[in-house]
Amino acid sequence: MLNKNSTRYFSNLQEKEVAKKVGGSQTPNSGATKFIKGDVQTENWLIECKTAMSPKSSFSIKKKWLEKNRQEAFAEGKDYNALVFDFGDGGKRYYIVDEATFVAAMNGL
Repeated sequence: MLNKNSTRYFSNLQEKEVAKKVGGSQTPNSGATKFIKGDVQTENWLIECKTAMSPKSSFSIKKKWLEKNRQEAFAEGKDYNALVFDFGDGGKRYYIVDEATFVAAMNGL
């Protein structure tokens, strides 16, 4: 049973909700295994999830998160990758993709 005050608890909730929203599956152990990476996977996407434990007005995105997610998506044979985050307030989630993916999405992937 997860401690309701732990980062893992909030991350698990977010990952389950994102997986449901995108029609994907939550990665076991949040991608901390040797062979399955990322937090959520679909057929073509590898998604890394980040959440705040309490409401915030800002959220810092680390370049290494984006680079690691891109590398892991390539290793998993996924065409696309994204980083999803929220401000810990139960509100909107935001998905970050690179420019090439954004342009492809604008053109119907």
